[in-house]
Amino acid sequence: MARTKRTKHARVVTGQGNFTLSRAEMKKRFLERFYDPAFEKAAPELEKLVELAWQAYDEYRKSPRGRPAGAQFADPKFELPLEWLETRKQIHAAERRQKDKRSRSRVLVICASPRNDQTCPGEMSKTFRLASLARDALKRKRIDVDFLDLSAINAEYGRTIHPCKACVSTAQPLCNWPCSCYPNHALGQTNDWMNELYPRWVAAHGVLIVTPVNWYQAPSVLKLMIDRLVCADGGNPDPTTTGGKDPERAKDLELAGWNYPKHLAGRAFSVVVHGDAAGVETLRRMLVDWLTDLELIPAGPEAGLGRYLGYYQPYATSHDDLDRDVDLQAEVKNAALALAETIKQIRSGRYRRPDEGLDEPRKK
Repeated sequence: MARTKRTKHARVVTGQGNFTLSRAEMKKRFLERFYDPAFEKAAPELEKLVELAWQAYDEYRKSPRGRPAGAQFADPKFELPLEWLETRKQIHAAERRQKDKRSRSRVLVICASPRNDQTCPGEMSKTFRLASLARDALKRKRIDVDFLDLSAINAEYGRTIHPCKACVSTAQPLCNWPCSCYPNHALGQTNDWMNELYPRWVAAHGVLIVTPVNWYQAPSVLKLMIDRLVCADGGNPDPTTTGGKDPERAKDLELAGWNYPKHLAGRAFSVVVHGDAAGVETLRRMLVDWLTDLELIPAGPEAGLGRYLGYYQPYATSHDDLDRDVDLQAEVKNAALALAETIKQIRSGRYRRPDEGLDEPRKK
């Protein structure tokens, strides 16, 4: 049965179970990363590493390196992880560049397919080709392009996006901007790519997502990033206000009144979704809704493109289908060009949101 802790304003519900590992099980899982027989010659060294890793796990040293927050935080003496502070620093630098009127316009083009010709599929994705068309169209407009290929999670050593823990569902202020859940060195949850991706989103004046449909939904690599961007939608930029991850304090803070800051608001977006059998419209609508909820600005009617490519045709010849579909290629370029024009209007001050100045009665 679930246990509850009652506070003055809200309760914290617990009782999900104990996931603590024994030393033997923790050692087994740690050594699974060294399965290659080549590591056998380093067995004594690995035993030393096991002992150090066990100590970090047993003492739960989630963030072993930190420093006092400083005067810019509500509690200057509260210790914050150095890694989180560095990501925050990079975000602030990216925000300054993004707001600098002298800077060139910048678009984050996201290739959201997990397929990569450097791994077992042995072939690049059609998504990569479409995203490259968009990139080239933007470059011809003298726009700087940051090309994010999410298939690097599968093709590049040490690339990881850890799953969101849904802190926001406990209380909005418990979800930090940027996310402070990772890295968790006690549990070996390291190499979190989001520490790099948050500043890349912030630096962009526009975002263009090109994605396939995987089983009616967003590919897992894209969904991981989407979930971890929840902190951009109302996330707390000051972890000291909740004592780090104290759910009771976070609930009290939310109930006292929360302003739900939109950390990526005002950037423009376009979305290109392609599929071969089903799900295109559902995913297109979901992505447009998500980006709109973040208060990004759609690049007109071209902002949400959904098309079928090689409808119920063999996968083996799907690149040939793309070669023949010159209309889709042109539409993808148009989605990029519409994004470029929307960014131009936003940065020049000519764009005006129809709902600008209206009070939102339903926060989050």
